[in-house]
Amino acid sequence: MPPVPLLRLQCGVNSYDWGKVGHESAAAKYAATTATPDFSIQSDKPYAELWMGTHPSLPSKDLETQRTLLDMVQDNQALISQEVSERYGGKLPFLFKVLSIRKALSIQAHPNKKLAEKLHARDPRNYPDDNHKPEMTIAITPFEGLCGFRPLAEITHFLKVVAPLRQLVGEQAANEFENTVKGSEESEDPAVTEKNKQALRTLFTSLMRSSPESIEAATKELVAMAQNSPETFATSSSTPETNPTNPAELAAITVRLNGQFPNDIGSFVFFFLNFVKLEPGEAMFLKADDIHAYISGDIIECMASSDNVVRAGFTPKFKDVDTLVDMLTYSYAPIAEQKLEPTDYPYAVLNAPAYSSASSCILYDPPIEEFSVAKTDLKRQGAKATFDGISGPSIVICTAGAGKITIGPKTEEVKEGYVFFVGANAECIIENTGEDIFTTFKAFCDLTGKEDMVNGN
Repeated sequence: MPPVPLLRLQCGVNSYDWGKVGHESAAAKYAATTATPDFSIQSDKPYAELWMGTHPSLPSKDLETQRTLLDMVQDNQALISQEVSERYGGKLPFLFKVLSIRKALSIQAHPNKKLAEKLHARDPRNYPDDNHKPEMTIAITPFEGLCGFRPLAEITHFLKVVAPLRQLVGEQAANEFENTVKGSEESEDPAVTEKNKQALRTLFTSLMRSSPESIEAATKELVAMAQNSPETFATSSSTPETNPTNPAELAAITVRLNGQFPNDIGSFVFFFLNFVKLEPGEAMFLKADDIHAYISGDIIECMASSDNVVRAGFTPKFKDVDTLVDMLTYSYAPIAEQKLEPTDYPYAVLNAPAYSSASSCILYDPPIEEFSVAKTDLKRQGAKATFDGISGPSIVICTAGAGKITIGPKTEEVKEGYVFFVGANAECIIENTGEDIFTTFKAFCDLTGKEDMVNGN
């Protein structure tokens, strides 16, 4: 008989400088229950990312046999389904993570499939994968980040009121941008939109090619503005309708980011990108070639299985400014358009109302086939959720509470930080066995389900 498709996973955690330190890190807390037996949290060490999946950089293992999950799914194709195995080369199509962010991650974008193949062939050391990397972020704790280009009117405002920003891009580039987009900032005419994007590309490229000396001088002036007049930072009395809603918050972030990365171009990229705050449970989706940076918080992250990053600021790592400015789409929109609204998950049944009152199972479903994520909150002891079998693999992590997970005759205890692999086509039942809310996130690939939604079935 084939093994029951339920495996408790042993998952590794990466220690990067930007990670939260010691027990403040959710990634570290979860790793303490799922990593190797000799893992212990060091109070002065940063813990950044818990990885769950088959990616070779940090592959998960079956806790019982110590075989990698990649080996197991390649030996037994039925665990992820024949269709998923054939389409994605015998690997999970997604990489599931928990990130714990103390200081800003690099200003970055992830290449589309075609560019990823080109970069990997040219520079495999800095671009280790030939795959694209669309990704989704779901907040576990309050989160701050930068995501996509701001509406053009906001960029124009900052060019006018933040003198060191205008100095960096240059008066000519600033004037050309303002004259091109004036009066057409919100036009939906494709020809006008394309013209605006080209103007934004030219302006942003001018900023990103600033000399280190000019960045240092401009940063000194910018930080002085933020420290000396936080309540009126980046505002203008003549155009109050375009002023930021919370100048003091922007001033504080400017000072904080410069403290983390002194004299970095990222402090000025901030004025080009949407500043986003997510409360727990809120999400955003980043397409390939979308510019972004994470600033603080603990998040669940799911992405196509790739580790490709094109960086250009807030990092001591390899920067590739030329590739970044060339690859971006230069789409501009309010942050509300970047957020991903969850819906009810249609393939799970909560048990009797007496137990499931206020319990929920919601779906974060980005417009790609590699992954979706379901978040389940079982609010009281005895509450259950039964998940229909789906046509692809799943990975489940518990982020709060205690319970159990059952597939067929096999039941496993679940605690905070426990991670499980669930095979294709397996009905899965989770139950709250504790006094507190039992919360799980389930990343999965369901090619059939995606096709049904696209076809309206």
